[in-house]
Amino acid sequence: MKPKWSALLGAALLAVVALIAGLLVLGPKTVAAGSAAAEPSAAPVEEAAELAATTDERPNMVLILMDDFSLELLRTMPEATRMAAEGATYQNSFVIDSLCCPSRAALLTGQTPHHTKVLTNTQNDPEHPVGGWSAFQRYGNLEKQFSVGLQEAGYTTGFVGKYINAYEATIGADGKRVPPPKVPGWDSWNALLGGAYGGWGYQSTFLDDNDAVQLRNHPRPPTSAGPAVKDAGYATNVTRDYALAFIQEHRDDEEPYFLEIAAYGPHSRLGHHYPGLDTWFPPAFADQAPAGDPAGGNCGRVACAGLTLKDLVGYGDDRWDNAPTYLGRGGRTSQAPAWRTNKVSLTDETALSQYRDRARMVQSIDRMITQVREAAGDDTYIVLTSDNGFHLGQHQLNGGKGAPYDSDTRVPMVVVGPDVVPGKRSQFVNNIDLAPTFLDIAGAPTPSYVSGSSFAETLGRPRLPGGRYAFFEHTYAKSHPGEVDLDKGSGGTIDIIPSYIAVRGSQGLLVRFDLDKSWKGTDYAYELYRYDRPWEDRNVFAEDHAKPYARDLMRRLNAYEGCAPAVCRALTR
Repeated sequence: MKPKWSALLGAALLAVVALIAGLLVLGPKTVAAGSAAAEPSAAPVEEAAELAATTDERPNMVLILMDDFSLELLRTMPEATRMAAEGATYQNSFVIDSLCCPSRAALLTGQTPHHTKVLTNTQNDPEHPVGGWSAFQRYGNLEKQFSVGLQEAGYTTGFVGKYINAYEATIGADGKRVPPPKVPGWDSWNALLGGAYGGWGYQSTFLDDNDAVQLRNHPRPPTSAGPAVKDAGYATNVTRDYALAFIQEHRDDEEPYFLEIAAYGPHSRLGHHYPGLDTWFPPAFADQAPAGDPAGGNCGRVACAGLTLKDLVGYGDDRWDNAPTYLGRGGRTSQAPAWRTNKVSLTDETALSQYRDRARMVQSIDRMITQVREAAGDDTYIVLTSDNGFHLGQHQLNGGKGAPYDSDTRVPMVVVGPDVVPGKRSQFVNNIDLAPTFLDIAGAPTPSYVSGSSFAETLGRPRLPGGRYAFFEHTYAKSHPGEVDLDKGSGGTIDIIPSYIAVRGSQGLLVRFDLDKSWKGTDYAYELYRYDRPWEDRNVFAEDHAKPYARDLMRRLNAYEGCAPAVCRALTR
């Protein structure tokens, strides 16, 4: 992207360089003997001073990242739908791995999970971690965060909210809590730690005058407190307060800023919860359904009673025709064992109740979006997306994420800001494309290790050619105690989803599952979906695998496995 402000800034810098070079070559002007000393022309000096003092006109940027947000919730959010109407909406927006930690690591670095080596939410093996904060920092990802590149380009960077899974305080030898380590690439650091999943009663971080990480307590308000007092400590609202404070501090700076706001909602709670609030998806008190009125409360643009299971695309679709298919020599196919063997324990009543609570949860995020937009102004790029989607009764997988299907991999991607042409976009984008896009907008170089591609130019040119395919990868890991994404409240089944790689195009989805869960062998089987219906209705691999569209998907899928960054980028085109 070559925005107008970038070209102007470059021209100004070139002019200063040229002026200085000219002065060095020509030297001072010679004056004839006996003549009055000529007054040096003030114009070039004034021009140089004016150029040198030119305010950095590059735009501010804000990323608002939601957690486990499914697309059917978007229509309930007044400000988010307003953003979509006023900005660019990418209809084919996906995530590289529909699981929190691998997805966030990929977003922060612009790399695929097979490059970050962050494959799961938890470390599993402490000596050779495969996920969580341990893996993220062990394998050199801290220095590869796009925020480091933005800092080097002159941006002030801030982070607020949920960071990487298992980035937590520890207990020292004296029994006191020790703050987690400082993370490079961020000038302001207000991470909300894992207790924030419950909504109330958690800790956050801040940087002291010595730039060291310190802890701040956010105690659970007493049950005797009124709703306003309780909601002042609600995780989304504290995230909002940190974000607004950062914007107010830096919006008048000469240097531009970048701020990531990572909300915990609408992720389910874990373990602890506010007394008397038994839902697995706890909304702010201002949005909760009154006692005895399960269809009440605040669901935004849609009355809670108007939210039904019909909104969950593919809800309850039987899985008998979704079993994967083996591909043998000569193109012969045979049915592979089904991997969706979990008990269907999520009832319609529970699914509807949780769907409505999730809609109530996102209303506080929507109010935050309103305030952030007002504080940041129209000259700021604001991006709204999620780390992954969420299934709630689709695929007969109960509730959760991690699957390669649209319910889990497709996320909103809405962008407003200067020179953004409103309207829908058909290009395929992935969350690994965000890092190079932010660097592109900043006029900073994109490192060669980045596997994503910038879509910045499509913000102003909606029909510009772009990505045509999105790739997914996911690694099986038996859930361990403390695993944060079991989604027990909705019968979560993430621990049965096999490892897979997948490619999604306009004509279909091809998934190669590895049914061998030993981590040593492989047992490949395939699922192929045409989207004759708007969900993964029936596996058609046996009948379609030799057709041109399926062969194209297979060629790209095979080339994707272990691909180098440049190859990964090329395969999406």
